[in-house]
Amino acid sequence: MSTSETTSSQPTQASPMAEFPLGVIEPEYELWGEVDVDPAGLFDQENIPAEDRDYWDRARRFGLDEVRPEIDDYWDRADYPFHLATRLGELDLLRDGIDVDGYPAMSTLAAGLVNMELSRADGSVATIGAVQSGLALRSVAYCGSEEQIAHWVPKLARAEVLGAFALTEPTHGSDSVSLETRATRVDGGYVLNGEKKWIGNGSTGGITVVWARDDEGNVRGFIVQQEWEGYTGTTIEGKLSLRAIWQAHIRLENVFVPDSHVMPGANSFKDTAKVLFATRLGVAWSAVGHAMACYESAVQYATQRTQFGRPLAAAQVVQERLARMHSELATMQLMVMQMTRREERGELTGAQASLAKYTCTRTARQIASNARDLLGGNGILLKNRVARHFADIEAIHTYEGTETVQALIIGRSITGLSAFNK
Repeated sequence: MSTSETTSSQPTQASPMAEFPLGVIEPEYELWGEVDVDPAGLFDQENIPAEDRDYWDRARRFGLDEVRPEIDDYWDRADYPFHLATRLGELDLLRDGIDVDGYPAMSTLAAGLVNMELSRADGSVATIGAVQSGLALRSVAYCGSEEQIAHWVPKLARAEVLGAFALTEPTHGSDSVSLETRATRVDGGYVLNGEKKWIGNGSTGGITVVWARDDEGNVRGFIVQQEWEGYTGTTIEGKLSLRAIWQAHIRLENVFVPDSHVMPGANSFKDTAKVLFATRLGVAWSAVGHAMACYESAVQYATQRTQFGRPLAAAQVVQERLARMHSELATMQLMVMQMTRREERGELTGAQASLAKYTCTRTARQIASNARDLLGGNGILLKNRVARHFADIEAIHTYEGTETVQALIIGRSITGLSAFNK
C-alpha cells in the first residue's frame, strides 16, 4: 500500500476554523445606535420646552420601537403600513401645530421636532404624517366651514380617516397655479372633472381635498370622499422613493360634490398657497431628520467596520468626511431652529421658508451621498438604513416646490425681479 493510499484512508481532523472560513465572517452592524446628532447643542434641555420635548420623545420612541422593526419590509414591497398611520393618530402626532378642540396646544417647534424625528425613522411614515396633517387637515382647518372643521378635523387628527391633498396634475407640477381640473356649478353643488398626480393617500379610501377651477376661473377647494362615483385613485407603481406611502394618479369623472363639502374659505390660489406656505418649513425639518439618520449610521459604521487592520474611523480621510457631515448637520439645524423662531413670532417670510427648504434638502442630499459612499457596498443594503434615506431625500427635494422654484423665490427676494415665466 502506498503512502498516499495510507494517508487518504485515514480520517482527516477538521480545522477548528473550517466551518468559519477567514474573510467570510462579517459582524452585524448596529446603525441605529445612539450618536450625538446635536453638534451645536441646539437641542439641549434648556432650549426645548418640556411640552415640546414630550412630542419629540413620543415620536422618537415610535420610530425606534414600532417603525424600525418592520419598515424595510414595507418599503421593499411598496406596501402601505396602515397600522402605523393609525398609531400616529393614537400618539397625537398628526396635528402639525394646528389647534384642534380637545387637544393640548402644539407649538411650531413641537411640529418641527415631530417631522424631524419621523423622517429620522423613515421618510414614508413621515410623509404619511405630513400629508395627513400638514396638507389635508390644515386645508380643512384653514378653509373649511365650522361644520366641516368639527366633523373632519378630529377624524383626521386621530387617523380615523386618511386624508389627501390633490393639487398637482399630470401636466402641472411646478406651475400648479395653472391647474386645469374643472368645477362646474350645478344644483346643490359642483361637478368635478380632471386628473391629479402624485397625490399621497389618494388611493387609501379616505377623503381628498381637491383643488379645481370654477366657472369664473377661481381656484376652489372641495372635500371629496374617495368612495364617491367617478373618483378613481390608482396607486403609482415603480417608485424608487417613499415606497411605503401610496401616491395616486387620480381621475375625476363627473364627481358630484354637494355644497356641504365645498370649503367656503378656499376661493383663490392664495388660499391654496397659504396651506403650502405653512408646510415648507416642515419639509426642511424632515430633511434634517433624514440627514441625522444618515450621519449617525455613518458614524456607527465607521467605528464598527475594520479595514486594513483598524476601524475606518481611525483613517484621516474618514474623520474629515465625518467632520464635514457634522458641520453640514449643524448648519441645517441652526437654519430650521432660527426659521421656526421667526414663524412662531409671525415674522417668517415666503423667501425665508424657501431658503430653509432649499438649504436643508440640498445639504441632506450631500450628507446622504457621503454616508452611502462611506458605507461602501454595504451602503446600498436596506438593512443598513442609508440607502432608504438616500432615495427618500430625492422625493422631499422635489415635493412642496422643486429646488428651482425655491431658488426663483429666493432670487426674486434678492433682486426685486421675478424670473418666473409668464
